[in-house]
Amino acid sequence: MNSPNRRSLEVDFFRGLVLLVIAVDHISGSVLSKFTIHSYAFCDSAEVFVFLGGYASAAAYTSLESNRGAWPARRRFLKRSWEIYRAYLFLAVMTLLGGATLMWLRIDTPMFQLTEWPTFLARPLGLSLDIATLRNQPYLSSVLPMYALFALCVPFVVPLAQRKPVVALFGSLGTWLFASRLAQGLPSAYAEGWSFNPFAWQLMFVLGMLSRVQPISDAFHDSRTARWLTRASIAVFLTFAFAKLFIETQSPPGYMKQNLATIRIVSFAVIAWLVAQAVHRGWIKALAQRLPSVVNIGQQGLVCFIAGACMSLVIDTALRMVSFGDYQWLAGLAGDTLAIGTLLALAAYWRDHKQARQQAAARIRQARPVPARVVNRRDP
Repeated sequence: MNSPNRRSLEVDFFRGLVLLVIAVDHISGSVLSKFTIHSYAFCDSAEVFVFLGGYASAAAYTSLESNRGAWPARRRFLKRSWEIYRAYLFLAVMTLLGGATLMWLRIDTPMFQLTEWPTFLARPLGLSLDIATLRNQPYLSSVLPMYALFALCVPFVVPLAQRKPVVALFGSLGTWLFASRLAQGLPSAYAEGWSFNPFAWQLMFVLGMLSRVQPISDAFHDSRTARWLTRASIAVFLTFAFAKLFIETQSPPGYMKQNLATIRIVSFAVIAWLVAQAVHRGWIKALAQRLPSVVNIGQQGLVCFIAGACMSLVIDTALRMVSFGDYQWLAGLAGDTLAIGTLLALAAYWRDHKQARQQAAARIRQARPVPARVVNRRDP
């Protein structure tokens, strides 16, 4: 589908779409969140985001390895892990500042406790150390430590997935089976542990990497087996959608998402197969070409994730403060529009900023004098 050295337009489009969904899904008064994936399936945008993260990481690693060698590729992902850790610290600080603002404005909202600001007031140095050592992970920053660990593992797992995909798959499945026990060794100040158990969610990340380095052939996509898989996936998807809409009376317990329950994997798998068929037929590429701004959000993923988390906290708080009676949905729709518009604008600014820096660096390199070449000759 894609050259090994090219970014996937479809993957960037889906990453951008998922980042928009993550932002609106964390706004309690959102109108659009009623129509996102979690309303019709037993999974949500988190599975999609982690899977695409694995796919994109494998693409980046294989490209770097083929162009510059194994060591530069490993070094890049070591640096990437550090970048994600710094982003985690930044988002944690922004979350704490959000809690401080809520207290200063005397706004009573459930988000206040999630910011960890009350804990910070009680023991500022202790909480700061706990955040740095991953024991406390305020609000949406909790997903980033998992990504930092995954980035460290990419240089080891991608070559294995290339050479021995069956070993990589069953090794990941085995880790997932014992994820709850393995998670007990993680540093955590919470009795329930990390919000995202990395030993469980690595399965979704590894599946994404395998999808990149061991892609499904066009011949299989066009085969009779693929048509039967599509029919079965549609049937399962409709069954799950019916159960979510008409049978489920309350949200499933949090540990099912925390430890990536089997039903979430199955629900994601049937959706992923249907989307893969749409990609194979070129429908997603055509859609992505019509929505380049969404693709750009996917290309500026880390920055847009941080911005979306901060925006969701601000907009959710604002919506809890206002009341429009029967027209509250208008306020929710306005909040959705603000969140989406902000991410679109930020992604465009960040793309232009990066391009300007790259051009400036290129001009500096060109302006440097080229040292004269010294030629040693033997005396006659």
